[in-house]
Amino acid sequence: MKVCTDACLFGALVADQITKMPAGKAYDHCLDIGTGTGLLSLMVAQKNNALKIDAVEIDAAAAEQARSNIATSPWAGNIQVFNEDMLHFDPQKKYDCIISNPPFFEDDLQSADKAKNRARHDTSLNLFQLLQLVEDHLGSDGFFAVLLPYHRVGYFMEETEKKGFYLSKQILVKQTIKHNFFRGILFFKRIKTEALFLEITINDNGNDYTPEFAAALKDYYLFL
Repeated sequence: MKVCTDACLFGALVADQITKMPAGKAYDHCLDIGTGTGLLSLMVAQKNNALKIDAVEIDAAAAEQARSNIATSPWAGNIQVFNEDMLHFDPQKKYDCIISNPPFFEDDLQSADKAKNRARHDTSLNLFQLLQLVEDHLGSDGFFAVLLPYHRVGYFMEETEKKGFYLSKQILVKQTIKHNFFRGILFFKRIKTEALFLEITINDNGNDYTPEFAAALKDYYLFL
């Protein structure tokens, strides 16, 4: 599966969120639902050396690629890949943070490629099921972060409230200042707090990255 710019931005912002825990507190366990090739898990591990990450992926080829990528990284000891259906995953523990870049194009035209359908559509896991999994596996003081198409943000926020999760941060993403929002990065907690609302534009009027995008990705991209 492709490594997309918006997924990289999501990974960087999640990793940064974990590093900003209050003094005296720390996150120990993270769950990456639908890890694909391991991108999010690797980005989070790069900034959080003590964090143990369970990366779950239903597609066998993608899970094998994730294992290969992780094995050749400096963070192989931090991440364990499970080639399982998340609906049947039983970790026997609660997680401090759960992250997911879930299937995007629910109800849109599907590809003939079944693996792409699982990655891009909700044929194996829809957003309602995702929220149920978060409810089952997230610890009481933890957070859940998700990357969504912009047009799904409102619907998803309505569903999270029904499950007792509260928005803590919303980051809307534009490709350029001339474009409309196309992605939403959402953070939720079980405890209600005042939510923070932000925006990020990836590119300026030319083809250069904006200062805010470059600041977020400078520790991951080689040529910023």
